[in-house]
Amino acid sequence: MIGGRMELSTMFGMLMQGFVVTLQIFALTLLGAIPLGVLVALGRLSSCKPLSWLMGVYISIMRGTPLMLQMFAVFFAPYYVFGISTGTGYKFTACIIAFIVNYAAYFAEIYRSGIQSMPRGQYEAAQVLGYSRSQTFFHIILPQVIKRILPAMGNEIITLVKDTSLAFSIGVAEMFTTGKALVASQRTMVPFAIAAGVYWVCCLVIEFILRVIEKRLSYYHD
Repeated sequence: MIGGRMELSTMFGMLMQGFVVTLQIFALTLLGAIPLGVLVALGRLSSCKPLSWLMGVYISIMRGTPLMLQMFAVFFAPYYVFGISTGTGYKFTACIIAFIVNYAAYFAEIYRSGIQSMPRGQYEAAQVLGYSRSQTFFHIILPQVIKRILPAMGNEIITLVKDTSLAFSIGVAEMFTTGKALVASQRTMVPFAIAAGVYWVCCLVIEFILRVIEKRLSYYHD
């Protein structure tokens, strides 16, 4: 502290501590939402009408209501619905659950569009070659679907980086929450500027990684 004002390095260090929580939310959401989205998409495409309808309702609710409201629902439901008291540690758990079920719905629709865009001849050729339905999907269809949906998935992944800031609504102290506290205590916009720069750099890194993956998956190379 110099003259009552916090040093820039101290601000940056505090923001980086919050950024660690931001990265945890980001990583755990992807870890849960990507495979869950596949299951939801397969359920949506299922020939079992009740299952398909149920997955359609789930997707509609998740995409049609704010993520912040979903976090409130997950956080308060154990007590107000089931009478179960939760500790302070449940804040982070509730945040992760809400993010996973929300993003799984968006990923599921991206998967579904990719799967349905595949020509019917791919399935017929695989059947002639003696592939089972599961082998056809995982060895022939899915690799091609991944290439087709990567740009759309990239957009959602970048959006997720910024959406992590919504965790403040239930008291999870990620980078935005830390920045807001520093702005209020230090009466300066510098913490917000630093946070904005960190978010931007993080998105640039993700964009670079996605471009590399797209290039590797491209059918044509320079």
